[in-house]
Amino acid sequence: MKEISVEELKQKIDNKEDFQLIDVRETFEYDTSNLNGENIPLGGILIEVDKIATDKPVIMQCRSGKRSAAAVMQLEQLHGFTNLYNLKGGILAWQAAFDPGMPVY
Repeated sequence: MKEISVEELKQKIDNKEDFQLIDVRETFEYDTSNLNGENIPLGGILIEVDKIATDKPVIMQCRSGKRSAAAVMQLEQLHGFTNLYNLKGGILAWQAAFDPGMPVY
């Protein structure tokens, strides 16, 4: 599984690179704090597979990186995706590195 660090993600955002960010946490978690990605909870990721880009990098994120890793594995194994990256450490790592005031749980 390919992974990306929060520093690499920030660089992509700062450089205005073309990628899709998908947050696989539940809606109430997303509403607490998010990185402006698209919210597709893990439980519905296979149902909403048509919302996931195949023509550019897709970064999956969650709270700590575990659920997003599960999403990447499911999508790679069941749908043959090759453009997926897991955000190491999830939103907790982002908060620690860039936004200490961000509410997390």
